Amino acid sequence: MRKGEQTRQHILLRAARVFNQKGYSGSSLNDVLRATGLKKGGIYNHFDSKEQLAVEALDTAVAIVAKRFEQALSGKRHAADRLLAILGVFRNYATDPPVPGGCPIMNTAIESDDGNPALRRHARQAMDQFRGMLRTVVAKGLERGELRPGPDPEQIAILLTAALEGGLMLSKLYGDPGFINAIADHWTHYVDSTLRA
Repeated sequence: MRKGEQTRQHILLRAARVFNQKGYSGSSLNDVLRATGLKKGGIYNHFDSKEQLAVEALDTAVAIVAKRFEQALSGKRHAADRLLAILGVFRNYATDPPVPGGCPIMNTAIESDDGNPALRRHARQAMDQFRGMLRTVVAKGLERGELRPGPDPEQIAILLTAALEGGLMLSKLYGDPGFINAIADHWTHYVDSTLRA
């Protein structure tokens, strides 16, 4: 990797933390400068605007989170085991987040709801990917007979996403991982007692 690419990656990794902890609106360029150790020209040499930096930093944060899921799913073939691995990532999220500040998709979705269409679009695309992963796991599990017939993959993906993101939000709000643990416990029981064939 060339020096310019290394610098750009350094900026994105540090900016991802800043934006995920302070939000787009709550983060100033000075916050990014402090986090990166660069001067203003060093940032604008790689990014045209704060918005471009924020969008690419969100994509970087989402890629970091995706890597955590890839690691958890590695070697797991059975659909129920894959669902349990996903639950495990969320269970650990409250105490060991891939990116400090909580879920970057949820944080960005809440903040950019009406204020920043570009960030909202990228958060939505990332959430679509996550829901798609869940939907695919369930659909393939049904096709292969690993899960009991009956559940709708899209409905499971929606309910599981809402429960897990809500559990993370409550754990962050109260500083208590018990909320996400309760959600993960409930869904673990559901996967093992109801879904697994």
